[in-house]
Amino acid sequence: QVQLQESGPGLVKPSQTLSLTCADSGESFATSHYYWTWIRQPPGKGLEWLGSIGYGGNTYYSPSLKSRTSISRDTSNNRFSLQLSSVTPEDTAVYYCTRGPYFNNYVLPTDWGQGTQVAVSS
Repeated sequence: QVQLQESGPGLVKPSQTLSLTCADSGESFATSHYYWTWIRQPPGKGLEWLGSIGYGGNTYYSPSLKSRTSISRDTSNNRFSLQLSSVTPEDTAVYYCTRGPYFNNYVLPTDWGQGTQVAVSS
């Protein structure tokens, strides 16, 4: 049973901002102690961590993308969002939202959404 569901446009033009939302139907943002994370996989490449937001609202970003990335949450509606600005075709990827515990200085993405394909093209 998939408890995390990504949503957002499948096509974004270069230089625009990519915006995705993830609804979590399995765990409450208000009461659980998880971390919610965005991960992407460009075609033919490995997984890339974009950033996380913790149960306390703290955010953590990939150093290489920090200047373009913003993660926020809507506790009342139990969802969190990703905004990636100034996109280029290199941002084309399948984007996943995940949930998991913090353990030994790592966020472990134990639960995953099905992923949503985003293409950056004019």
